[in-house]
Amino acid sequence: MKEDELRFSDFKLNKQLLSAIAEAGFETPTDIQRKAIPQILGGHDILGIAQTGTGKTAAYALPLLMKIKYAQGNDPRALIIVPTRELVLQVTEQIKTLALYTDLRIVALYGGVGLKRQVEEVTKGVDIIVATPGRLMELYLPGHLQLKKLIMLVLDEAERLLDMGFRPQINRILEVIPRKRQNLLFTATWNDKVKSISEDFLVSPMEIRISPEIRTAKTVSQCVYFIPNLRTKINLLEHMLLDPSFRKVIIFCKTKTTATNISKFFARKYGTEMVRVIHGNKSQNTRMNSLQHFRDDKIRFLVATDVGSRGIDVEEVSHVINFDVPLIYEDYIHRIGRTGRAFKTGDSITFCAPHDEYHWKRIQKLIGQKVQVEVIPPGVEVTETLFDEQQTMLREIDTQRRKDDPDYKGAFHPKKAIKKK
Repeated sequence: MKEDELRFSDFKLNKQLLSAIAEAGFETPTDIQRKAIPQILGGHDILGIAQTGTGKTAAYALPLLMKIKYAQGNDPRALIIVPTRELVLQVTEQIKTLALYTDLRIVALYGGVGLKRQVEEVTKGVDIIVATPGRLMELYLPGHLQLKKLIMLVLDEAERLLDMGFRPQINRILEVIPRKRQNLLFTATWNDKVKSISEDFLVSPMEIRISPEIRTAKTVSQCVYFIPNLRTKINLLEHMLLDPSFRKVIIFCKTKTTATNISKFFARKYGTEMVRVIHGNKSQNTRMNSLQHFRDDKIRFLVATDVGSRGIDVEEVSHVINFDVPLIYEDYIHRIGRTGRAFKTGDSITFCAPHDEYHWKRIQKLIGQKVQVEVIPPGVEVTETLFDEQQTMLREIDTQRRKDDPDYKGAFHPKKAIKKK
């Protein structure tokens, strides 16, 4: 049988997992699932390089569940490390969906909430833990959690774990867990940091690459508008949202302040019941409730900072709008990957201000393609750039040029001497 003709029933999965797969509505394995599941079931260490939205969570979760099979003892036998609490919740939810007809105990450990409840859950007995590195160590170091029974370790979103500075915590985790175990590492991008940790962490791994590692999903169309200032961005955004095809929209912003201001704009324009905002200052419950409202189509707009770009797993998002160009270039891939998921199509639109052009060129280099440039429609007012905004942008452009040319003296002069006549 050809690989692309494989179905979930062709893998050596038990009846409980196949029933859960059918109930979840999964029909055909994705590329990463077809390639990874047999190798993981075969006991190999895996280096998986696949873009976001390709189904890699199920690619490692299904064979992991097959190997763990049923509840046993009090200590975890599988540990999945992810970078953010949103991803902990997302991964935990998907694993629980696939483990529906088993008695496996799956516990989520993440920061931003009190320790007490999570300690109680772990103390009752656990088979699989999904955790952020910091919170895991907060439970391990005082002795609330034992890791001596681990047989499987998964690092998911490895590049983001390293970008967020979790290497010391990961090293500490590797020191305290059993040496004899199966290791799985999944990443959307391949760089020197990921290569370094993979060499320390994996033993003779099978490498699985699904398309070039930093290409964007084919199901997502991309375009960019070059926009002179903030006011014009808002005018263009307002113009776009007159189109009813923008029915379920995520707007990504660089800062919490911008995200808050954009959400207030939507609230005034469309009503408070149509928009929610998620960023680092929002409580975990608020963020979870906002995401659930978005999933349930109770709101039309979700405004987010990059803290949420990998934790938003919502079907049928029609558009992703990058109100700002991200400063971490890989975040562009993860932002636009929030649409065009699960074989659906979606559109991504980027607003690029003059001081973002430096970063935009590097994003295009990263993804290996030129993104289509669109012209601001005639009906959109292009306003004059305010003096303070112009000065801020010029200052940032000077900083960017100095990065590329240390001898660059700079063109920005905030205060020039005025000669008396």
